Amino acid sequence: MKITNLGTRANASFYVACELYKQMSQQSHSKLGLATGGTMVDMYQFLVDLLHKNQLDVSHIETFNLDEYVGLDAQHDQSYHSYMNQVLFKQYPNFNPSLTHVPNGNADDLNVEAQRYEDLINQQGPVDIQILGIGENGHIGFNEPGTDINSATHVVNLTESTIHANSRYFDNENEVPKQAISMGLSTILKAQRIILLAFGEKKRAAIEQLTQNEVNSEIPASILHAHPNVEIYVDDEAAPKS
Repeated sequence: MKITNLGTRANASFYVACELYKQMSQQSHSKLGLATGGTMVDMYQFLVDLLHKNQLDVSHIETFNLDEYVGLDAQHDQSYHSYMNQVLFKQYPNFNPSLTHVPNGNADDLNVEAQRYEDLINQQGPVDIQILGIGENGHIGFNEPGTDINSATHVVNLTESTIHANSRYFDNENEVPKQAISMGLSTILKAQRIILLAFGEKKRAAIEQLTQNEVNSEIPASILHAHPNVEIYVDDEAAPKS
């Protein structure tokens, strides 16, 4: 695991966009694990710009999103289906919709949906590059502290801190879903390469905890110590002080 401070959010976002672009340009049937949230917005914009400048054919690229809220249909403006359409898939419409996968958080049987998604990743994978953010409490995907390190894709009860952190995207905190479907920790570790982005002073403690601890279920991101190919890119504010 290597942490690199690229100074600014823009620098780190552009670098990771270039890494995704290189993967797609060198391997036309690449499998990408994608993340959502505020951390990723600039990275996707840089990626869209690269795709347009080079008119890359991405029609055979397959994507798997980390997670989705429970109870929001795909058209809800705060669903991660909508997020991905807004930041990437509608910005560069050469992506094949049948190959862009996001869990169905509005499924009749959420456990069956979680298993379906896990099976899909196992059948179509492995993921070549998995993009991750990190929560202030050390979560990756929606794997909250205490998540089994052997967990597969599953239904998650969100912690109060995560609900509060995500409330900025909703009119009020009561509207934030209380559950999500998320890739499990073991699912994430199946990727060939993992890239984690973290920006801002609020993420510094999580990055410091990640670097100072071995695998520990109370710090879900610490599972990344068990993977041989992890890169972490931060800005000045998120960089560990020691």
